[in-house]
Amino acid sequence: MPNPQKNLVIADLKAILGESKGAILTEYRGLTVAEVTILRKKLRDTNAEYHVVKNTLFKRALGDTLTPELDTLLSGPTGIMFAKGDVVPSTKATIDFLTALKKPDIKVKGGFIDGKIYTPDQVTALSKLPPREQILATLVGTIQKPLADLVGTLDNVIGDFVRTVQAIADKQGSGDDATPVEA
Repeated sequence: MPNPQKNLVIADLKAILGESKGAILTEYRGLTVAEVTILRKKLRDTNAEYHVVKNTLFKRALGDTLTPELDTLLSGPTGIMFAKGDVVPSTKATIDFLTALKKPDIKVKGGFIDGKIYTPDQVTALSKLPPREQILATLVGTIQKPLADLVGTLDNVIGDFVRTVQAIADKQGSGDDATPVEA
């Protein structure tokens, strides 16, 4: 039976899991306190947090959502980046920080995003994606362009039709076959 302090940690982890959209699991052995503080500060700017967790307590916090694949990632010392917002910028900040450290022992173990397990290579690929807002803007632009072209084409067709009708009306109005009005 866990003691009250461990129950509090489990409850905190459950709350963080409930708020996060994804988690990236890393090795942390070899990180200094100063390096962890720098990483946490960088992640704060991306609406994410970094926690060093005990695997057993994290497994209890996961409860029924713990899969065998995720269980294999929870071996050895584990630090977890929890992304509360868009996962891509947080993942990029984490990967960039770990790469800049040039400490081969500190690496990404994998990811857990939207109930799916990501390998370290998939996490690295995710970090190279543009932010969600940029992807959506590109999508909207891609959809909007043909519609704007269609509207322009229809506007030209309607404009040509109106000018043709106006030209015919002007020609008929200035013709010599106009009948005089009797008074």
